[in-house]
Amino acid sequence: MKLLFTLTLSLLLFQLVAQESFTVSGVIKDGATGEDLPFVSVSVEGTTIGSNSNIRGFYSLSLPAGNHTLIFSSIGFQTISKDINLQADLKVNMELNEESIELEVAEVVVSQSDQRVERNDGSVETIDPLAIKDFPTIGGERDPMRVLEQKPGFKSAGEGNSGFYVRGGGLDQNLILLDEAPVYNPSHLLGFFSVFNGDALKTIDAYKGGMNAEYGGRTSSVMDITMRDGNSKKLNVSGGIGIIASRLTVEAPIVKDKGSFIISGRRTYADLFLGLSSDDALSNSELFFYDLNMKANYQVTERDRVYLSGYFGRDRFGFSDAFGLTWGNATGTARWNHIFKGDRWFMNTAFIYRDYDYQFQINDDEDEIALESVIRGWNFKQDFTHYKNNNNTIKLGYNLIHHTIQPGNLTAGSNTGINSEDAKEKYGLEGAVFVQNNYKASDRLKINYGLRYSWFTQLGPGTIFNFNDSGDLESTSSFESGESPQFYQGWEPRLSMNYKLDSISSLKLGFNRYFQYIHLLSNATSSTPTDVWVMSSNNVAPQSANLLSLGYFRSFNEGKYTFSAETYYKLMDYVLDYRNGANLFFNDELEGDLLS
Repeated sequence: MKLLFTLTLSLLLFQLVAQESFTVSGVIKDGATGEDLPFVSVSVEGTTIGSNSNIRGFYSLSLPAGNHTLIFSSIGFQTISKDINLQADLKVNMELNEESIELEVAEVVVSQSDQRVERNDGSVETIDPLAIKDFPTIGGERDPMRVLEQKPGFKSAGEGNSGFYVRGGGLDQNLILLDEAPVYNPSHLLGFFSVFNGDALKTIDAYKGGMNAEYGGRTSSVMDITMRDGNSKKLNVSGGIGIIASRLTVEAPIVKDKGSFIISGRRTYADLFLGLSSDDALSNSELFFYDLNMKANYQVTERDRVYLSGYFGRDRFGFSDAFGLTWGNATGTARWNHIFKGDRWFMNTAFIYRDYDYQFQINDDEDEIALESVIRGWNFKQDFTHYKNNNNTIKLGYNLIHHTIQPGNLTAGSNTGINSEDAKEKYGLEGAVFVQNNYKASDRLKINYGLRYSWFTQLGPGTIFNFNDSGDLESTSSFESGESPQFYQGWEPRLSMNYKLDSISSLKLGFNRYFQYIHLLSNATSSTPTDVWVMSSNNVAPQSANLLSLGYFRSFNEGKYTFSAETYYKLMDYVLDYRNGANLFFNDELEGDLLS
């Protein structure tokens, strides 16, 4: 009996040791530039085990002890195999080189179509920044917004407008992020170009449904754009001279293979030709825009990397001293990424600033009438990704946003008969917490489910306006700094399911609920630089939307062609409308002119 017990215990201990798993993880980079490579497929040869690198190039897998062969593959890059002997947690960093053999192009196309069938993050369109240059645009400028408008489910807001509509939503219901910072007006030159310089962009993902729980604040779509990190191998200078604009990009290592920077700028020069005119009115006129994208990163330790990025862009349009209009965006993101010991937890912490303003001016000196408006905010967010095992990747985090809206400062000259006036700034605080799990239930079924809780409150000092049913003002009351007269909250469940019918086709089902707490008001059918933003208040309820979608995806002829069809049902509540004769321009009692 004692011998049998010893043998049984030995077998159990042997099984436990045999079944013991370890973590293999690392960061995948571009071999030519040293930039992190997102969404690289990492699989284990001879098994169904696999994962993808995140937006920062980090991956993590749990494997039993022993010998394994890892396969690293990504669209446009050579596939690499790596043999490992796993006896403890192991770091495997990789560099992939671009694919250059023409005969293997078909394999790249197959991978792209397979990714569309395999992905389980809802109705997402991915745009390759390198492919933008092949798309015909005005003046040859590379513009991702023009490419996006050709994708199914995205509808252009019209000629001369870089806004877009998604599945029945409004222009303001699209969240546009540049390195995690919201961009309020993505337009240059009154909408003929977007603010995104293709030379500075790294990834572009547009979600028209099935947003992950980490995204919120809008009810239609998310366009998530990240800037390039810069070449950490060597100095590289590139640029181009176009019919409308010229551009220049400089990137170089800060310390080779540890840090890098990139500066990319462009400017139009129509105003330079106006200066050659013999007509004084034309020679003193302005018509140009400029962009400046900057980013730097540095590997502080093996587990810590910091990033600092910013965007600054401005349009100036004016005719002599008679008329002037200028507007621009500014964003800044400071980010810290940390990999915890054990290599199963990845942290992203970001502090974000964003600003949009415009100034409108008529005449000069004593006849001047000028209006300025600003919307700005600060955002602190932190999220954690836990690679629990090969079938569960959990992400959780929180977000805190402070909004400031300055509706307008009116400056009037002494001859106009109009009094100068500054509208009171309005303040709000928005927050959210979320958790989601990307679950691989089987080789055929993947489920991405999550829950987001969001809230919004007005902040003082400010004024509460009370209107009757006809929109007439009945009373006002003031509230001081530290007071919060109005509070909204809501739960936002998110669910996406992907069921593979076979190796070339799949069905996708999604249900999502969203809340939106700030809103865009416009006198025109399309967006203009002088549109007004308002926050939710006692008179303006937050918009909400419920979206149910079902889609079928299939590839044909070894991946050379893809087919997709989706149907959706969308229910939106508290969508804003206007009373007859509504005045949206410099109106303190604006909320009385709104309906929902």
